[in-house]
Amino acid sequence: MSIDANGDVTLQGVSLRSLPKVSLHDHLDGALRPATIIELADAIGLDVPESDPRALGTWFAKQSDSGSLVEYLKTFDLTTAVMQTREGLTRVAREFVQDLAADGVIYGEVRWAPEQHQAAGLTLEQAVDAVQQGIEEGEDAADRDGRSIRVGQLITAMRHTDRAREIAELAVDYRGRGAVGFDIAGPEDGFPPSNHREAFDFLAENFFPVTVHAGEAAGLASIRSALLDGRALRLGHGVRIAEDLEVVTQEGDEVQVRFGDLARWVRDREIPLELSPSSNLQTGAVAAWGNVLADHPFDLLYQLGFAVTVNVDNRTMSATSLTRELALLVETFDYDLDDLETFQFNAAAAAFLPVEEREELVEMIAEGFDA
Repeated sequence: MSIDANGDVTLQGVSLRSLPKVSLHDHLDGALRPATIIELADAIGLDVPESDPRALGTWFAKQSDSGSLVEYLKTFDLTTAVMQTREGLTRVAREFVQDLAADGVIYGEVRWAPEQHQAAGLTLEQAVDAVQQGIEEGEDAADRDGRSIRVGQLITAMRHTDRAREIAELAVDYRGRGAVGFDIAGPEDGFPPSNHREAFDFLAENFFPVTVHAGEAAGLASIRSALLDGRALRLGHGVRIAEDLEVVTQEGDEVQVRFGDLARWVRDREIPLELSPSSNLQTGAVAAWGNVLADHPFDLLYQLGFAVTVNVDNRTMSATSLTRELALLVETFDYDLDDLETFQFNAAAAAFLPVEEREELVEMIAEGFDA
């Protein structure tokens, strides 16, 4: 593996950035360009910690390396503050899509919570419309640049508020108009999915896809609630499912593992895990195993047959991209192109799209990796 002057990574003679990718776990308010934050903040008279884009990017990364999800989430106070107008939301969404396309992403899902963008008087519907406008502008701009990308919205409710049913109804109302799924986010520990059972019942009755943040800042009980109360089709992070695995023996590459009932269910049902390596280290989600990437149970889960996918979570806070996350995994676990292709196949199969469109994604990925 080698890295060129532009930061692109080459593996087996292939540019990782050029490979077709699928991004499932990517927060809109965690993916702002530092320069954009500075410009939008200046327009509304908001002070920022650093006036230079590079320095501000460094500030975000430093603030996010706390080992605590609660502390990590505080950095979003700044990003959401500049996303309270239609113009701000549209610009951020447009650049979100353009940056994904430049990184080789052909399909992405952007999760964000409309309820956090009403401070300047926007209605929920106006906020969703603004983001959708930005997405479509970003897709058009990528197309003009010779890149094909499609992005769907994951309408998100904040798990520590009481608006989940209202946001669920909003998501269903925007089905076919940009929304492809629903999520709950925010502080996980102490705010289980079961608190929002009414919203999840409504979504299930309307056959609307759900992913749930679980198994990041809380453990197996949170994952269990996501599956039983939330009827989650995917687990947002879900890394702590590894707590339900007991390594019995390990000799070299040979590992014998005893599965708990929950882990076996998630593995056998091929419930996708939206793993985010860098973020999982920053928030302490993998603290039980260590504090460096080699300690992350990603490889254990992969080798045991879990449906692992690779994600960025928050590009700004982790100073990362999907290409960088893949490169880190290659460097740490000695993966090759076949492994990276498997991760993309897993993500394509997990996308909240009709089966025909998921099959098209799989074909595009296969063709891109073959080329």
